[in-house]
Amino acid sequence: MPMAATFRSRLVAREVLYGAWSVIPSALSVRLLAAAGLDYVVIDLQHGGATEADLPAMTSAIRLAGATPVARVRHAHTADIGRALDLGCEGVIVPNVDSAAQARQVAGAVRYPPAGHRSAGGVLAVAEPFCLVMAESADAVAELDATLAVDGVDGLYVGPRDLSYSLGCELDPDDPVLNRALRRVWAACAAAGKPVGVHAAEGATARWYREAGCTLITTAVDAAAITRDTAAQFRLARA
Repeated sequence: MPMAATFRSRLVAREVLYGAWSVIPSALSVRLLAAAGLDYVVIDLQHGGATEADLPAMTSAIRLAGATPVARVRHAHTADIGRALDLGCEGVIVPNVDSAAQARQVAGAVRYPPAGHRSAGGVLAVAEPFCLVMAESADAVAELDATLAVDGVDGLYVGPRDLSYSLGCELDPDDPVLNRALRRVWAACAAAGKPVGVHAAEGATARWYREAGCTLITTAVDAAAITRDTAAQFRLARA
């Protein structure tokens, strides 16, 4: 019987994968997200409430529910990347990577020598983690081709909000400035044969990104989903 495809192999093959984003530091909440049938759940260590101490319980809960645990680390630092991988995450999404030189350092932090400079010893570490760098600035878009050519960079993940701030435009995929930058990212990833992910907080925008060619598609954020559904139910109750 052939072995089941790993998340990493599905990612690099550019299979369409759906996930959720967690800013609530709770093993229970990420278990509920994963149990919805998603492929992955990202634990946001940069802007969310979770810390490294929460990772073993949260990554285990995600895995037990059938999804893959991923970390968006705090910043592009070797120690932050290594700790997230050592504590159960199967891959990292790394913010604030504006150049190919930074991407090379980040990729090295994910891989053991001689391919990289990661230190061994994580008791919850997986054998082959993946590395996605974020494209969230005008500089990052300008360096796309060089960044995608870095060995060990498995793909890109777009942060539309920060990218819109950097470009001085609206956070709307139909905004001409943002749309032009997004299509530049899609085209560069397609030419490099590497996957591209994108952040969305609800299904309609996520579908737009999927139809544009994205393959790693975040469809919901836990805190936003709770607020949105609670407000909707409250409106119905008062109607």
